Parts: sequence; C-alpha cells; structure tokens
Amino acid sequence: MPLIYCIEDDESIRELVVYALKNNGFEAVGFESGEGLFNHPLPDLIILDIMLPGDDGYVLLKKLKSNFKTSDIPVIMLTAKTSEYDKVKSLDMGADDYIEKPFGIMELISRVKAVMRRTSRDRNNKLNFNEISINYGKRLVTVNGKEISLTHKEFELLTYLMKNQGLVLSRNQIMNQVWGFDFEGETRTIDVHIRTLRLKLGDAGKYIQTIRNVGYKLGD
Repeated sequence: MPLIYCIEDDESIRELVVYALKNNGFEAVGFESGEGLFNHPLPDLIILDIMLPGDDGYVLLKKLKSNFKTSDIPVIMLTAKTSEYDKVKSLDMGADDYIEKPFGIMELISRVKAVMRRTSRDRNNKLNFNEISINYGKRLVTVNGKEISLTHKEFELLTYLMKNQGLVLSRNQIMNQVWGFDFEGETRTIDVHIRTLRLKLGDAGKYIQTIRNVGYKLGD
C-alpha cells in the first residue's frame, strides 16, 4: 500500500486529506510541519503546503530534492498561494504538481493517482544503495549526486550488484549474467572490472566487498 505524507499546518485540512487518502486505498500520515521529517520511513509521495511553521514548503522541497535518498520522491504542492510566480517556482524546484486551495477531494485523489502513475514508471528504472544511484533508463550513475562515467560492462556489472545488494554473487554467476553464457574469457576479467569500478566510485567503492574464494557482494 503506497505511503503518503501530508505536511499541512491547518489541522482540519490535514485530517481531511489523510481521511480521503485512506478511503482511496493509500496509507497516509499527517504532519503539522516538516520538523523531523527525515527521521521517518520514506514515503511514496508527499503532499506539501508552502506556508508552514519553521521551514516553509520551499525550504523543505529544496531539502528533499537535494538529498539523494529523497530526491526521487514525488511532491505535490497544496497551497493557498495562487500566483503564477509561486506555481512556476515550485515546479522549477522539482515539484510534480501544484494544487490550489480551496480544492476538491475528487480532484486531489485523481491528481495523486496521476502523479503516482507517472513517477512510478521513472522510479522503476532507478536503483539506489546509500550514495550510489543508477538511472537504468538513462544509463546514468551518480555518487552523492555527481555523475560518473562507466563503460558498458562496468555499468552492467554495477547494476547486477545493485539489484542483488546484500547477496554474495559467485564469479560464475556474475560472468553468466553480465558477460553471457557464451563468453570464452577468464573470470579474472571480473576482477579487473571490479577494480576499475571501485576506483571510479571513489569512497563508495568500499561497498563492493570481496568474498574470498567465492566472488563479490554489494553491502555496508
């Protein structure tokens, strides 16, 4: 069940949104402000007011989009600010939709579902492990938000490790999955690619662990 956070300081609106979401098949939790938000489990979507106590919606949106762990969480702004400037500013900062108050519950639910459908396709093409992120559709790898350049096989090798994070993968498994069953080279090829991959990942290369006499795994 998708988890949605509603960050709204108006209690009546917050409770209405949470109630409506729960009645439409979502798990929903309301927050009066963004304080301590990053201490909770990551949601699948955030509905965010702009005018909040403490950090306002713009500050929270910036924090969400600049943190590699939360940058791909879709955000819908729900606010009384109706100017074109506020709408454009929110969308330019990474918001996925902008709903003005007062709003209709049916429209809100419909737009939540639309954003979830649209962003779930994008998120299914992404893999994350600590500060390492892979966008498989774009064949893009970043470490702490900084893009790194990998060869085709290095990319496929890292993707295979990411998809099986925490699992010990034998050299034969890696060879078959990344190079193919008909590859006639030596398993030493894997060791060479692992070495260069670690170097390119920098400090994050430490997550690729050597399992003696077996193979490798990606883990803390």
